[in-house]
Amino acid sequence: MIGWTHLTTNGRILEEPKLNRGRGLFVLGKVDEILFWERKIEQEKDSRFVELGRYLCEVRAGQYWKLENLASFDDFLSKRFPESRRKAYYLMAIHEQLPRRIHSELRRVGWSKAAELVKVARRDGEQFDCATWLHKAAELPKEEFKREVEKHLNGQETEPWEIIYFKLYRSQLAVIEQALETAALMLGSSRSRGYCLEMIAADFVAGAPLEIANPRSLLSALGRLYWLLPDPQKTEFLEQIERPH
Repeated sequence: MIGWTHLTTNGRILEEPKLNRGRGLFVLGKVDEILFWERKIEQEKDSRFVELGRYLCEVRAGQYWKLENLASFDDFLSKRFPESRRKAYYLMAIHEQLPRRIHSELRRVGWSKAAELVKVARRDGEQFDCATWLHKAAELPKEEFKREVEKHLNGQETEPWEIIYFKLYRSQLAVIEQALETAALMLGSSRSRGYCLEMIAADFVAGAPLEIANPRSLLSALGRLYWLLPDPQKTEFLEQIERPH
């Protein structure tokens, strides 16, 4: 039975709840139990991303999606990742691109940081210093680590940036995701989605009438694209534009 006594400012006597130690310990224990369970479930989901990426690669290689009467591996991913197939491709890249010797340690950094490590590994190739980058991923907050990766990929001086929000309907997401994934394949998957979107927009602007297009914006986009090219292709590009037409 809960009882209480308390004298208010207007002289009325109210009862204060008496502390029920037994019930209190039970309720506090239940709160901790539920919070621990939720954390454990989230940790298990995040810690198994390397294993999931390995199995996804095996599904693709073995064409196991045919066992579900699906038309393609892409259909398999659409079924398993209805929100976005991009995460699935990240997980597969983590399994394929990062050295096997660090796979067991990736769970302590999480899949999103591991995806950033993939960008560095692709860029550096055999020179990839996995121990140093793994340490950075474990120590730095996610956004700070992403900035470190961007600095490494694009040089120490980074441009000012801003986030732009606009609404998309769910029916539009599929074609936009496909366009960004296609651009990433052409430009190199180490490039950000912002770069990919800029190149898609530049391609559109290039086909627009000159009185509509902004030549300065197009020149800037083409300059970015030029610096993405390997050195042999840069030389070939310069030779082509200098060649008389």
